[in-house]
Amino acid sequence: MNELIAVSVITILAVISPGADFAMVTRNSYLYGRKAGLLAALGIALGVQVHVSYTMLGVGLLIAKAPLLFNAIKFIGAAYLVYIGYKTFVARSQVDVDLSGGEPISDFAALRTGFLTNALNPKTTLFVVSTYTQVVHVDTPVFTQIGYGLFMSFAHWAWFTLVALFFSHNRLRNTMLRGQQLLNRGIGTVLVGLGVALALAPMGH
Repeated sequence: MNELIAVSVITILAVISPGADFAMVTRNSYLYGRKAGLLAALGIALGVQVHVSYTMLGVGLLIAKAPLLFNAIKFIGAAYLVYIGYKTFVARSQVDVDLSGGEPISDFAALRTGFLTNALNPKTTLFVVSTYTQVVHVDTPVFTQIGYGLFMSFAHWAWFTLVALFFSHNRLRNTMLRGQQLLNRGIGTVLVGLGVALALAPMGH
């Protein structure tokens, strides 16, 4: 029970803290509509399972002890965030985000942005590895460890689904669209900043 409480508290605090996932869901939701935001949220939840899988397989220990491997993951994730941030920054000031019509982004692309943002995010790597190494013990059943991983994904999905619903609300979305170019530049700058910060951050636990 203590393990469950610890995993729950750590996960909830990690999920609600502002970061790349939040910025990406916000971007998709206001720029492309509710469906794109929800798919990004689902992609994030799926991305968490990537971290859970290699952690349970012991690759997390390799990442913690192999600077080259960790740095490769860190720089790939940072480059992806910078790229998405740049694309958002230079996006056209007028974008069709009619929720009842065709989306200007494919379902797969929306899902992919959420998945890659999380799967390539060193912050999530450290969160999952740290949680498992600090909370899960040698005698913790594999089934229980899988359950923890599923809870982490569910928490991410639930929170970012709420974020997508909020930022795709008609009134709020319309307000955003009136200042869309400024908002594009704001979110784009945040994403680029996060990418640069991740690239420059020292390796650690």
